[in-house]
Amino acid sequence: MASTTICRGLSHVGRRAASRSSLMYPRMGPSIARSWFSSYPPHELVGLPSLSPTMEAGTIASWTRDEGDSFGPGDVLCSIETDKATVDFEAQDDGFVAKILRQAGSDEIPCGQPILITVEDEGDITAPAPAAPTPAAPAAPTPAPAVPSGGRVVASPLAHMLAKDMGYDISTIPATGPGGRIIADDVREFVPSAAADAVSTSAAPAQAAMASPAAAPIPGAGYTDYPISESAKEVASRLSQSKRNVPHYYLTVDICVDELLELRSTLSAAVGEDKDLGTYELMIKAAAKSMKAVPSANASWMDSVVRVYDSVDINVVVGTGDNLYTPVIRDCAGKGIAGISDELNSAVSAVESGDLTSEFATMGTVTIMNLGMYGIKSCAPIIREPQAVALALGTLENRIVPNDDPDSDEIYKQSVMMTATLSCDHRVVDGAVGAQWLSAFKSHLENPSTLLL
Repeated sequence: MASTTICRGLSHVGRRAASRSSLMYPRMGPSIARSWFSSYPPHELVGLPSLSPTMEAGTIASWTRDEGDSFGPGDVLCSIETDKATVDFEAQDDGFVAKILRQAGSDEIPCGQPILITVEDEGDITAPAPAAPTPAAPAAPTPAPAVPSGGRVVASPLAHMLAKDMGYDISTIPATGPGGRIIADDVREFVPSAAADAVSTSAAPAQAAMASPAAAPIPGAGYTDYPISESAKEVASRLSQSKRNVPHYYLTVDICVDELLELRSTLSAAVGEDKDLGTYELMIKAAAKSMKAVPSANASWMDSVVRVYDSVDINVVVGTGDNLYTPVIRDCAGKGIAGISDELNSAVSAVESGDLTSEFATMGTVTIMNLGMYGIKSCAPIIREPQAVALALGTLENRIVPNDDPDSDEIYKQSVMMTATLSCDHRVVDGAVGAQWLSAFKSHLENPSTLLL
């Protein structure tokens, strides 16, 4: 089939639709153009967008617009589960939802496949919506159960994800967030029995049938199975793929952080109690400075070439369990320590409140994970393709080490030490380059005044 189907559908909509052609499903057939589109009003097929460079498919977590609802620029149409976050899909222009082709909670949808049909004029909604006569639009033929009325549900992406995983109807959860927004804590503290009486008896069984089985633990003979969310499956798939494809090797070094702690105390006193700087921010800055000193590590394997990046964009691991995310801090080498601290604190706050953005699904050039808070001494992290390195930081601990002070009579001294482990992709970073990078990282932390240059 040729692309004339989309051309015919867009010809009635004009240039505005053409500017969003990246959201349209690209392959239809000429026969469909004549028999399917010719008898319908001007409309657009909106495909599942690609919300990150590595996203190939996603799952619709929830719809915030029903069929017949209007929308404007910036309005959220639906929440989409990507490989690392649940992200809002916002409208770019005015229109009306004529037909929803893929219901929330359905199977994984490839990027570009149609998920809804929109029209410009409200009067066009009454026309029969295009059917799905071919496998190109595998929408379920059975209409979705009606959602209880009461207006648009405003909730954070994390709240939508938690409500789905826990089997709750999010429209029945009281909101305590700003502007009547449902946040993650509202879902965690929600007591279903308190709202059960408010839900109609006809709608409740249908909703329970859709949501509950996906999240409820399944007991067995001596074991319990816990269902896995689509986002968790995607993360597991990508990590498994990275471990298979990337020839990992690991380098470890012990670092004395006595002077780093002194610098941290000095800077914290300078900026005041309202902005308390941590050692993690200094270590992120040291990693960025090391990338500038050894730029060949700030690269990716691209099959036929090795791509070296100009900017050092660092993914930091934030959260735990199902709420584990890797937001990116861009251009860390060009930012001051206070700026890095502000972005790191914003990322932590976003995870806690559920106000996730597309930055939580964006791939940087290196990933750093800090396991010191758990008392872990060292860790060998899995590299996230297409990155070439990953850095793991261990706990700070007092150790007895040789005394390097020539004026002291003591042979040993007590110092605060940390173990850092660098995972390297041997296709991009050979042993010598990895050693140079880790040596630069150690030098910056043991001589932290270089971080201020």
